[in-house]
Amino acid sequence: MSYYNTIRYKYRYTKREEEYLNEFPDAAPGISIVAPAFNEEVIIYDSVSSLLNLDYPNFEVIIVNDGSKDSTLGILIREFELEEVPYYYIYKIACKPVKRVLRSRNPLYNKLIVVDKFNGGTKADAMNAGINVAQFDYFVNTDVDCILAKDTLSKIILPVLDSDKQVIAVGATMRMSNGCVLENGRISEFNPPNRIIPLFQETEYLRSYLVSKMGMSMINVVTNVSGGFGLFNKEIVLSAGGFDSESHAEDMDMTLRMIAYMRENKKPYRIVQCPYSLCWTEGPSTIKFLKSQRTRWGRGMIQCILDHKKFFLNKNYGRLGFVIMPYIIFFEFLAPIIEVLGLLYLLFLLITSQVNFDTFWMMVAYAYLIGLSVSIITVSYDLVLGKLYKNFWQYLKLVLFAAIEAVVYHPLVVIFTLQGYFQYLTRKTIKWGSMRREGFFPS
Repeated sequence: MSYYNTIRYKYRYTKREEEYLNEFPDAAPGISIVAPAFNEEVIIYDSVSSLLNLDYPNFEVIIVNDGSKDSTLGILIREFELEEVPYYYIYKIACKPVKRVLRSRNPLYNKLIVVDKFNGGTKADAMNAGINVAQFDYFVNTDVDCILAKDTLSKIILPVLDSDKQVIAVGATMRMSNGCVLENGRISEFNPPNRIIPLFQETEYLRSYLVSKMGMSMINVVTNVSGGFGLFNKEIVLSAGGFDSESHAEDMDMTLRMIAYMRENKKPYRIVQCPYSLCWTEGPSTIKFLKSQRTRWGRGMIQCILDHKKFFLNKNYGRLGFVIMPYIIFFEFLAPIIEVLGLLYLLFLLITSQVNFDTFWMMVAYAYLIGLSVSIITVSYDLVLGKLYKNFWQYLKLVLFAAIEAVVYHPLVVIFTLQGYFQYLTRKTIKWGSMRREGFFPS
């Protein structure tokens, strides 16, 4: 029996299992890392350096310059000694025209490929351009503002090798890089974000990945593999038509179409969520950029639901029709609408003196404590998986901010999400924009 078959998928792998691929490089599947970049001059060098320094025997890094108007491409050419190379570009999946493909003259950067293309307006279009040149069977979809853990590729590929069914995608826990210290392309010191907005997002992300998506993974109903970081089977992505260049929720859209493809072709599949923290992303640090992010997510969600409404309660699509789509509609799309309607109804009851205050505060406390308890359990679970922060007080900081999240941060998320719905319904045209980068803290 092969060593692969002796490993069953679980929440934690042994050190021996995690080092397996590095010990047997010939057995390691090749992985292409595809990272679109649009006006990322502040962080592009640190990000690419980090990607090139990953510990894995067989990978390539594909940076897609999506029509940047700043010095992003210039920095790449200068710092990594790039030059245009002859390349017969095949449009396997649709994207805006590619101007040129560049590679480095320096053997130290032989894993790096840069695709320079006209701006397509969405990340999805840039991803397609990168996938068209990817040479390996699996690719990682990430962003250039993300820093990956040194052993990311070894950990993210293990669920693929460790499943009886074909694994078409794997997600992992993402964290905020705001506040972390970067040294030689790697995070040398993990700290919770210093600013309020990213600090709230840190706990929000942990809840999403360690509670929600881990639970979905157990019954194979993962709704989306995050666009910030995820491993995909390239053949399935190509067969499903690639990323939708018109989509503002390319991660959810791609996940749903991959599942639909597998169901339509009667192929068994799994989508797995890995609990390990493998990716750190720079979150929006101001309300302005949080609004930009969440309105885009809101537009993307309603767009995705309308594009894939045929799956809803469709027996031909199994879990996709009876679990995934209903969950997206009732627990994600309708949630902010129900919250606002509930608040308006509560105000009506208060005005008309129909509130029983003997039980009102008890119900409010009950709802509040449930949310806080989930946050505390999530932080505790993260401690069990592997302590990243250096002291207890940094974890306590997450819990304290989780205690006020419901009245400070969550209302903003609800309002911005509803604005995203309104923008989509009024056909307001908004393209993939840039977020002001603060960069990573030097060591």
